[in-house]
Amino acid sequence: MEPRLARFVHDEALRGEMLTRIYHEARLAGLAPEIVLAVIQVESAFQPQAISSAGAVGLMQIMPFWIRELGRSADDLMDPWLNLRYGCTILAHYLAVERGDLTRALARYNGSLGQTWYPERVMRTWTEHWWVER
Repeated sequence: MEPRLARFVHDEALRGEMLTRIYHEARLAGLAPEIVLAVIQVESAFQPQAISSAGAVGLMQIMPFWIRELGRSADDLMDPWLNLRYGCTILAHYLAVERGDLTRALARYNGSLGQTWYPERVMRTWTEHWWVER
């Protein structure tokens, strides 16, 4: 995955650490690392300091209200590794709520349940950039 990530993350050491952390957090949450990579590409293009117009923060574009739901008041969503943990936990939660339906889980993650544009975008990114034959 490192060559694929190089177009977004130029620093080789950071790229290696990012891939290691993504793999670890995805596996901890029971997610495919490739899906997490696709979500991050769609959400922030791997920019850890990204902030959306809606107020979502970081690599996985976490809304600050999740701190009350999952974390501690001192949690900093700009910390890319903490942001990654939140994002994987949230996506895994939605996948459980939707009984394994990734399309619906991704729509919930984005706040667009009932619409398919966001899940389609993530799935297209996954198949075009992060798909790995097993």
